[in-house]
Amino acid sequence: MLHYPQFNPVALQIGPVAIHWYGLTYLVAFGLFAYLGVQRVKLAQFASRHWSRRDIEDLLFFGVLGVVLGGRLGYVLFYKPGYYAAHPLEIFMVWKGGMSFHGGMLGVLAAMALFARTRGRQFLDATDLIAPCVPLGLASGRIGNFINGELPGRVADPSLPWAMVYPNAGPLPRHPSSLYQFALEGVLLFVVLWFYARQPRGLGQVSGAFLFGYGVLRFIAEYFREPDDFLGLLALNLSMGQWLCVPMILAGIAMWVWGRGR
Repeated sequence: MLHYPQFNPVALQIGPVAIHWYGLTYLVAFGLFAYLGVQRVKLAQFASRHWSRRDIEDLLFFGVLGVVLGGRLGYVLFYKPGYYAAHPLEIFMVWKGGMSFHGGMLGVLAAMALFARTRGRQFLDATDLIAPCVPLGLASGRIGNFINGELPGRVADPSLPWAMVYPNAGPLPRHPSSLYQFALEGVLLFVVLWFYARQPRGLGQVSGAFLFGYGVLRFIAEYFREPDDFLGLLALNLSMGQWLCVPMILAGIAMWVWGRGR
C-alpha cells in the first residue's frame, strides 16, 4: 500500500503568475498531436491526397477550440445540468474545474466537421488522419489528473502493491484510476491504433477503431474509478462514464463495418 505523493500543482511561480503542471500537460498533449500528425501526413495514403503540415496546424487550432468548449459544455450538460441551470454564470468559470472527455470528443467532432467544410475535405478523412494522434494526448492529461490528486479510484484491497491512500479521499487505500486510464486509453490505445492505421484502411475505419477502442478501455477503467459523488452509480450499477461509452462502442462498430471496402 502506498501513500499519494503530495505534488505541488504549481510547476513554476514567477511573481503573481503561476504555471500549473496541469496546464503543462495540455501543452504536451498539443505538442504530441502536432508531431504525430506531421508523421501521419507523410504516409502515402495521405500524401497522395495532398494533406500537409499546414493542415495539421489548422487541425490543431480547430481541435483545441473543440476540446475546451466541448469539454466544458459536456460537463455542464452530462454531469451537473441542474446546478448550472441555477448558476449559469459559473459555466464560464473553467478555473474551478469540470471538463468531460465525452463532451470534448463531441466538440472535436464538431470542429473537424467545420474544418472539413471550410477546406473541402471529407469529414471522415480528417478524423481518420487525427485519430491515432489523440491517445497520447489523453495519456498526458491523465498524468495531470494524477499530479493534481484527482480521480481517486474505488476502494482497493490493502494487499494490492500499488493501492494508494489519497489525502482527500479518506483513510482507505484506493486504485490509482488516473494511472490505469493513462495506461489503457492512453498508451495501449495509441500503440494499437498507430500500427493499425499505418496501412490504408477503409474510409472511417480508423475513426471507428478509435471510438470502439476508447469506449471499451474507458468502460473497463470505470470499474476502478470512483463515481462522481453527486451522481453515484446509475442503472445496472454503471457509472455515467460507462453509459457514455456505450454509444461510442456501438458507433465505432458501425463505422468500421460501413468503411470496409470504401
